Amino acid sequence: METGSTVNNETVLEMANLGVLFGHKKSKTHPRMRPFIAGTKNEIELIDPEATLVTLEAAAKAVEEVVERGESVLLVGTLAPAREAVALFARTFQFPYVTNRWLGGTLTNFKVISDRMRYYQELKEKRAAGEFAKYTKKEQSKLSKTIGKLAKNFEGLAGFTKLPAILLVVDPKAHATAVAEAHHTGIPVVAILDTDDDPQGITYPIYASDRAKSSIEWVMKVLTERAAAKQARLAEAPAERAVRPPVGETAV
Repeated sequence: METGSTVNNETVLEMANLGVLFGHKKSKTHPRMRPFIAGTKNEIELIDPEATLVTLEAAAKAVEEVVERGESVLLVGTLAPAREAVALFARTFQFPYVTNRWLGGTLTNFKVISDRMRYYQELKEKRAAGEFAKYTKKEQSKLSKTIGKLAKNFEGLAGFTKLPAILLVVDPKAHATAVAEAHHTGIPVVAILDTDDDPQGITYPIYASDRAKSSIEWVMKVLTERAAAKQARLAEAPAERAVRPPVGETAV
């Protein structure tokens, strides 16, 4: 799907049916979100669909640029409605992700986190190589439990060897620590945020429901399609250059 500032009825209907435009109760609206609200229905704020599409377009372009540079996006969505969509997007592009719990210092104390990730990988490799056989059953059980505990925090961070170019979060209020660490390290933030969130400090806000699973899936689907299309164009470019004749020569 192509995003942009032109809103058509079909797109608005799709967004409404998926819950993208339904915010929180009016009483919970953050003052800075008022310019992006189109109306209220049964005390529920309705997000302006044009605001959603315009901000989604800006965020999609930012993600495309990261893909073009060969860098990574760190995705964070630890609440139930976001976990599946976040993990799917991340795995599609082999990006790191967090769906269980944000570990304080993931960005600001990267060396310590990297050491723990390395330890987790080493334990997995030793188990796979059969090296646990030299330990007693009690020791093997303890090591297996350690792997299980580490997996909850680090499974999505395999290959996370350097800081990301962008942090993408679903619900910045629920992940305030992650957003604060991104600010501290100078990493831009893309965020799906709702009417109860403060958009200030979010580099690329996407105004949409951050609690409806279908809304999150729709946004992530658009970002996936745009990033995949960029990857495809980059893959085609070398082939096109290879068959293009040098300047001044005519192709046979």
